[in-house]
Amino acid sequence: MTTSETKLVFICGSALRGQPDHGNLQGAAFVSEAQTAPKYRLHAVKDGWHPGIYETDSDGISIPGELYQLSVEQYNHLVSTEPPNMYPAEVTLQDGGTAIAMLYPKALIDEHGWPDISDIGGWAAYKAQQSV
Repeated sequence: MTTSETKLVFICGSALRGQPDHGNLQGAAFVSEAQTAPKYRLHAVKDGWHPGIYETDSDGISIPGELYQLSVEQYNHLVSTEPPNMYPAEVTLQDGGTAIAMLYPKALIDEHGWPDISDIGGWAAYKAQQSV
């Protein structure tokens, strides 16, 4: 639940538990594992430096991730640490709820031809595959 004092944030990239940027959440309260509704795509941006997700009208998938309850200060810090061009927006979760996530412009993904990794099983699965 997002209130004026906290924000419910869907994390699906390098700030997941066990990923290198998890500390950017500054100890935010883990709520649960979650998935988006099946209307998003996931790409490996800048040679796999970070994920890029966007909403699509067709061929969407459910992206796995985690929900966190962040204070306004934690949220502002998280947003300040995100890579260029990422922006906060509301996403629909598989259970019909909503949360804030960091999205990436589809036009930039298309322009650069960054690979679609939607069918790999999420960001953590993609990164595990890369380290083999």
